[in-house]
Amino acid sequence: MKKQTGFGLIITILLFIPSIIFATDENTGTIKGKVLTTDGKSATDVVVLLKETNETVITETDGSFVFDQLKPGNYHLEVTLMGYKTVVEQVLVVASKTNTIKLKLDVSSKALKEVVVTGNHNKLIRTSSYDVAKMPLKNLENPQVYSTITKDLLQQQLVFSVDDAMKNAPGITKMWDATGRVGDGGSYFNSRGFIVQSQLRNGIAGNVSAQIDAANLERVEVIKGPSATLFGSTLTSYGGLINRVTKKPYDHFGGEMAYAIGSYGFNRVSADVNTPLDKNNDVLLRINTAYDYEGSFQDYGFHKGFAFAPSLSYRVNDRLSFLFDAEYFSGQNTGLNVFFFPYMQPIADLGANRADQLKIDYKRHYAGNDLFQVGRSTNLFGQMNYKLSDQWNMNTNITSTNSFSNGPSPYAYLLSDAAATGVAGAVGSNYISRNDQFTDNATDRVIEIQHNFNGDFKIGSLRNRFTGGLDFFHHNSNQIFAGGVFDTIPSHGVISGYANFNRRNLDKVYDKYGIGSPYVNRFISNTYSAYASDVLNITDNLMVLAALRIDYFDNKGAYVDSLGAYTGGYNQTAFSPKLGIVYQLIKDKISIFGNYQNGFKNQPGVSAANKTFKPEQANQLEGGVKLYLLDGKITSTVSYYSIKVKDILRPDLEHVNFSIQNGTQISKGFEAEVIANPVQGLNIVAGYAYNDSKYEASAKDVEGLRPATAGAPASANLWISYRISTGAVRGLGFGFGGNYASDNKVVNDKTIGTFILPAYTVLNGSIFYDHARFRVGVKMDNITDKHYWIGYTTVNPQKLRSFTGSMAFKF
Repeated sequence: MKKQTGFGLIITILLFIPSIIFATDENTGTIKGKVLTTDGKSATDVVVLLKETNETVITETDGSFVFDQLKPGNYHLEVTLMGYKTVVEQVLVVASKTNTIKLKLDVSSKALKEVVVTGNHNKLIRTSSYDVAKMPLKNLENPQVYSTITKDLLQQQLVFSVDDAMKNAPGITKMWDATGRVGDGGSYFNSRGFIVQSQLRNGIAGNVSAQIDAANLERVEVIKGPSATLFGSTLTSYGGLINRVTKKPYDHFGGEMAYAIGSYGFNRVSADVNTPLDKNNDVLLRINTAYDYEGSFQDYGFHKGFAFAPSLSYRVNDRLSFLFDAEYFSGQNTGLNVFFFPYMQPIADLGANRADQLKIDYKRHYAGNDLFQVGRSTNLFGQMNYKLSDQWNMNTNITSTNSFSNGPSPYAYLLSDAAATGVAGAVGSNYISRNDQFTDNATDRVIEIQHNFNGDFKIGSLRNRFTGGLDFFHHNSNQIFAGGVFDTIPSHGVISGYANFNRRNLDKVYDKYGIGSPYVNRFISNTYSAYASDVLNITDNLMVLAALRIDYFDNKGAYVDSLGAYTGGYNQTAFSPKLGIVYQLIKDKISIFGNYQNGFKNQPGVSAANKTFKPEQANQLEGGVKLYLLDGKITSTVSYYSIKVKDILRPDLEHVNFSIQNGTQISKGFEAEVIANPVQGLNIVAGYAYNDSKYEASAKDVEGLRPATAGAPASANLWISYRISTGAVRGLGFGFGGNYASDNKVVNDKTIGTFILPAYTVLNGSIFYDHARFRVGVKMDNITDKHYWIGYTTVNPQKLRSFTGSMAFKF
């Protein structure tokens, strides 16, 4: 019965979409154009001004730009480059028509690169996004909060991974480094008190289980708050999501080769090569690839990885185009240097309740380099774009993500002296237990098929920007974990047998004692969804967003080898609404906004009364202000949010081995981001966030307390850079900044006690020189050689001071 209801709701949406597809706007027109250089190449990152409205856009990689929803009449486009002749072109806009033009600059593509490097517009901001709302929408028009980390900022900071890029996102703190194990989505971060990973790529599934290389990264979009309405529940969290936007092919030959070297044996070589494959530039190919190796700041440990990411675009005609992408990531790593707390061991027994009071040796890994695992992620993507009319477009996306891992992953437990020696009442943290949990040829596969309609039309005098879609998400997990205890050793000083934790000895332990009970996570699930979202302009300054998702989740259950079948299957239907309002106090400069956003999580099982659980729900209310001042010299978002999670499962005290679904959790806080370019060459990126989370109704041991997984309550990020824009050394720049996080309670329990990872401030700096033909840079991370820890209910020592130098040759 539930299945029919779910499909019926989806069919209702299907019937609704065609009814509005052919609505058209007969009162406005559009200007589409392309800016070229004198040698016929695309002019990227050039500012185009529409003088009559004072609106500006920045050209895309292929030189294209768009001004839409223009009243009929004559307009003037202006392109100005410092030191070059200003280009002004008059354009006639006709109702219901698109006027397509080309603008040619009196500058070569080579010279343009130098102009852009020293130009006067802020390249650290993006004024609009497609993926955040699944439609082209300016930030000032979007009631949702998000941050964009651009490739130009990544180049200033010599960033080579998504992990390092995330240091620039307000309110985002790292909890764990990437495990490299199947099923994980890279590193674990915290946003608004909830765990989030980078599992989306260009708005759809794109999971990578290891540290995610930035080889094919154009920018990162960090989208805040419950976002299930447009992105579903599987790859998002109540804190938001991380979306990687990748590099796309462009219409001329170009690219760069780069090499970097640094502390702890770091070496990295990368290439980015783009070329047209036909004379009409209809078929374009771009290949990004990288190989890196890095040792550890500790006595053992390493990571090495290889990334290969080709992208092929094919323009059939002005209406139809295709984009094909692939990603292949492979590598080896020695696992995390992570310390867990034994189950129910009182914190007081350790004689320490802070990481800086523990006696573990900061520079020891406690496991040999031959205890490494191998991992692979192979992702395939296909996209078709079709222009139905001047007002309507549609696209179809197909993605297949596949991950694999095999091998050991050592870790440790922090043992109290009493637990290690058997002496009752002994207090101290002088011992650790060394353990392993390995994956055994484990695999995880996701297939997603998504179809979207996008429209920009009017009903009467009201402008509508609409997106509607269907989404099919298939998840096939065959994850196998097992492991065992190796030994107990002193945590510091002279450690007899320290080097014994290696592959040969670990295999002997397994041969002699066997492995612990394997944990098998083998299941198949399918999710069928339909969603629709509309942004309605009540006036030019007042916009309202309304959206709804209908989600039917069908879990086939867990596979049981002894039965040869899947058992325990269940299905659930969830609704995910979203509402937003934006009022621009000053058009295209200042907007105030408010939103209601929803997220959900499917929950298996039944209560003691044999009642099937329903999906857990999170609802957010948020309000704030967005600024775009002085032609983009200052942009900012400031907001306050409150998220309430309800229908959480918690122990049923009256029925042992059962749960009751009436738990609640509250997470509220404040976030602020400022990106400023006050004078030419000077850029400032700053953010601050404060989060207050607590369990309102939960197990008695944690009720009223901050969750141990909620991360640090307060965090801040800052980056200040200055690039010389004139004279003999133009292109030379300097950058300095860092990150702050307050005390983080990774154990917070009325019975066990509280354990704190101390607050930290980590400072970084760089010097770089960007020329039209090459780029060089050096950076120092953790300048003060700070000892600090992160953790996801664990204690994880982090990297000490390190140096990196990089050189890239452009062509």
